[in-house]
Amino acid sequence: MNVSGCYTALVTPFRNGKVDYEAMGRLLEEQIANGVSGVSPVGTTGESPTVNFEEHDQVIEFVVEKVHGRCQVIAGTGGNSTEEAKKLSINAAKAGVDATLQVTPYYNKPTPEGMYRHFMEVAESSGLPVVLYNVPGRTGKEIPVDVIARLAPHPLMVAVKEAAGSVERVNAIKDACDIAVLSGDDSLTLPMLSVGASGVVSVASNIIPSEVSRMVKLALEGDFAGAKALHRRYYPLFRDLFIESNPIPIKAAMAAMGMIAEEYRLPMCEMTAAHKETLLATMRKVGLLA
Repeated sequence: MNVSGCYTALVTPFRNGKVDYEAMGRLLEEQIANGVSGVSPVGTTGESPTVNFEEHDQVIEFVVEKVHGRCQVIAGTGGNSTEEAKKLSINAAKAGVDATLQVTPYYNKPTPEGMYRHFMEVAESSGLPVVLYNVPGRTGKEIPVDVIARLAPHPLMVAVKEAAGSVERVNAIKDACDIAVLSGDDSLTLPMLSVGASGVVSVASNIIPSEVSRMVKLALEGDFAGAKALHRRYYPLFRDLFIESNPIPIKAAMAAMGMIAEEYRLPMCEMTAAHKETLLATMRKVGLLA
C-alpha cells in the first residue's frame, strides 16, 4: 500500500448527542473534491475515546460506503487492550477500510516487547495494513525506533504517523528502516517532508484540504519554495488549531464556518472565550472568515 500525501484526521460531528452523519457526508464530499489522498476516521480528532463501540464501527462503515473507493480510508482502531484493538480492526476489515491507524497502547505503558507483540497481533488478526501512531504526549509512551525497525519488514506495517513534535524522529526512523513516515503535526509537515516524510495526517485539512494537499504535493515534487509559501501563510492556523486540546479548536473553527454544530462530549468541552477569539482572529487573518 502506497501511503503518501494529505490524509485528513476527520472530526466526528455530533448533533443533539448523536453522530451527525449528514454533516459527515458533506465533509467527506468536500475532502474528496479537494484532492486528499485519504481520510482517517475515529482517531484522536474523531473523538475515539468518547464514541461507544457501536458508534465506532458505524462511523467507519459510513465513511467507507460514502467514500466508495475515491480515496484511501485509514481507520482509527487502536486501543490499550490488544483484544479491543483486534476486535475493532477485524470489524474495520469487514467494512472494507484500506488500513488501520494503531496508537501506542496508552496508560498501561507496555515494554518494547509488549508493544511489538501488540502491533503484530493486531495486524495479523485483521490482515489489514497498519499505520503505527506515535503520540507520546497523549499516551505517555513513545514507540521506540528500534521497535519500529523490528516491525518495518512485516508486509502489513506500511507507515508511522509521527506526532511526537520531533523532526529528528523522522531522521532516526528513515535511518533505521524502510517505512513511510507521515507527519502528525500540521506545523511540522513541511520540515518533516524535507527530511524524508511522505505526507501528513492533518487536522487543519478538515477546513483547508486543498491547501494542505497542495503544500504536500509541491514538497514531494521538490518545489520547496512553493510549499514554504503555503506553510508560512497557514502557519498561524496550524498553531492556533492546537491552542487547546484537539479536537476542540478544529470543531470550533468548523462550526464558525457553518460546517458542523459545535458539540462535544465530556470530558471535551467548548473553548474558553479568550482562546476562541484568538482562533477566530487567525481564521480571519488567513481568509477563512470575513
